[in-house]
Amino acid sequence: MFEGPDVVREIGSVGRRVSRRAFGTGEARVVTISRVYDSPQEDLWDACTNPERIPRWFLPVSGELRPGGRFRLQGNASGTIERCDPPEGFFATWEFGDEVNWIELRLTAVGEGRTRFELDHIAQVDDERWAEFGPGAVGVGWDMGLLGLSRHLATGTSADPAAAMAWLASDEGRRFVALSSEAWGEANVAGGEPGESARAAAARTTAAYTAG
Repeated sequence: MFEGPDVVREIGSVGRRVSRRAFGTGEARVVTISRVYDSPQEDLWDACTNPERIPRWFLPVSGELRPGGRFRLQGNASGTIERCDPPEGFFATWEFGDEVNWIELRLTAVGEGRTRFELDHIAQVDDERWAEFGPGAVGVGWDMGLLGLSRHLATGTSADPAAAMAWLASDEGRRFVALSSEAWGEANVAGGEPGESARAAAARTTAAYTAG
């Protein structure tokens, strides 16, 4: 799946932002990742919502992909689709273990045959976890997802989970994780986190993703 990517170019193709906003009855941290793809909006929407295509770049998915429906990503999160506005986006819960976050996808046409992918990962404030890992705890995973999506849209090929895991354990895969963590650390600084603590959290994120 990830054979031979230009790691520096891939990392540089992604926009990252860290912010806070009122959410529900409290405050949430928002980790935003974005990228412009050379793909029409309808095709990018299909890649992100068609249960036959999602496993080609992300993870196998089951359930009902409709408003009010429940979904489950194999070995990862599950959730409920709370809103769906094809081909512009959707809003869903993102449930992992006993933790509930939310994701909001926005797709915007930005020119002939080009579309901006922008995703918010929204989490209620957990200062202890944030201090330990910062936005990279989820951001690195989304970076890997967007890398898979990029390859799928460019080549039409499907993900090979074994090859993806082997690449992640390679020197280039570890470099990708380190650069992603560092980029999220800098986004954290831009969002108001002190530099020393943001970069320490990024280093811990890299270590967590590359352990073993």
